[in-house]
Amino acid sequence: MDDGLPDLPLPGQRLARGVARLMREMNHAALMEFVPAPGLRVDVMALTASGEVWIVECKSCRADFTADRKWQGYLEWCDRFFWATDCDFPTDLLPPDSGLIVADAFAAELVRMPEPAKLAPARRNRLMRDFARCAAWRVQALTDPGGA
Repeated sequence: MDDGLPDLPLPGQRLARGVARLMREMNHAALMEFVPAPGLRVDVMALTASGEVWIVECKSCRADFTADRKWQGYLEWCDRFFWATDCDFPTDLLPPDSGLIVADAFAAELVRMPEPAKLAPARRNRLMRDFARCAAWRVQALTDPGGA
């Protein structure tokens, strides 16, 4: 079935796009597939207008969730941690103290807001710099594909 999304073949990528659209609606800046530290790659990282750092991990099915335990390493890199799933995901598997977003390729809804766990100032500063540099490089690659 062709749903008009040939550039997003994987279910997690489709969820991430819906999440990124929600972040924009909330006036947050989001980057997909961001690397906050060597060995870590988050599905979506967002900066809120107030300066909070959010990480959203997209899980498309039970097997995707049970096979991935690296998400616990993401907790020290954000103020708030969220799961993004589709409406059929068994959300009782997810830790209850984390946030929850229900998404598809076109939109998302924030279902549960987690309590914040404040980042250390030095780590926040580094993340903000790295986030800004990554975003600038991606914009430059779009505006000058031959120059990258």
